[in-house]
Amino acid sequence: MARLPRFDLPGIPQHVVQRGNNRLPCFLDDDDRVRYLQLLAEALPATGCQLHAYVLMDNHVHLLVTPSEAGAVGRMMQRLGRNYVAWFNRRHGRTGTLWEGRYKACLVDSEAYVLRCYRYIELNPARARLTDDPTSWRWSSCAINTGQRPRAGLAPHPSWLALGSTDAERASAYRVLLDQALDDDTLAEIRDYLQQQRALGRDAFRAMVETKTRRFAGTRPAHRPPRLPSSRKCRK
Repeated sequence: MARLPRFDLPGIPQHVVQRGNNRLPCFLDDDDRVRYLQLLAEALPATGCQLHAYVLMDNHVHLLVTPSEAGAVGRMMQRLGRNYVAWFNRRHGRTGTLWEGRYKACLVDSEAYVLRCYRYIELNPARARLTDDPTSWRWSSCAINTGQRPRAGLAPHPSWLALGSTDAERASAYRVLLDQALDDDTLAEIRDYLQQQRALGRDAFRAMVETKTRRFAGTRPAHRPPRLPSSRKCRK
């Protein structure tokens, strides 16, 4: 059966994750991370995408991106992945794939859900117990969105801009949000929608996506194996 295309609408943010093949590292040192971010910075304007938040972990990457047109995120990830893998393989004397299949992405509602994804992404190092302070993780946008580093190519989403009237007010308000850990239900919801590549948000948001795409945009429950007929049940 052919795979359905990802949900992809212009002007709507996408939460993107790409993992290393077999969950192996896709960054072996800081030079790898620096080069990935350089290539990402080149790919964004070339494909018409805006980056709002990111984190580089050892074996995967999270991005929050808004495309200017349908297909822009796919072109960005293709360009970024191709160029980074070629560089990584040359540098480390290896061949073959680096990524675990296709990247995953879900659409994100442009109200509170966007800020939840900001926090989900930038709190990743803290959840992984790599740091107690997510702003100290050099390889994420957290220090930028909390006003501790220059913006340097990161585009503030309107939901972040709505946190205050100045960048200082917004950064302070966002830091307050960041200090509030995401609850288990919110974490599970974000992961489910990302894994199933659906539309994370309010019912009205999903209804809009379904109208535009003519596809179901909600998540489906985990598959449960059917019960065996009573005649085939094992007897004690």
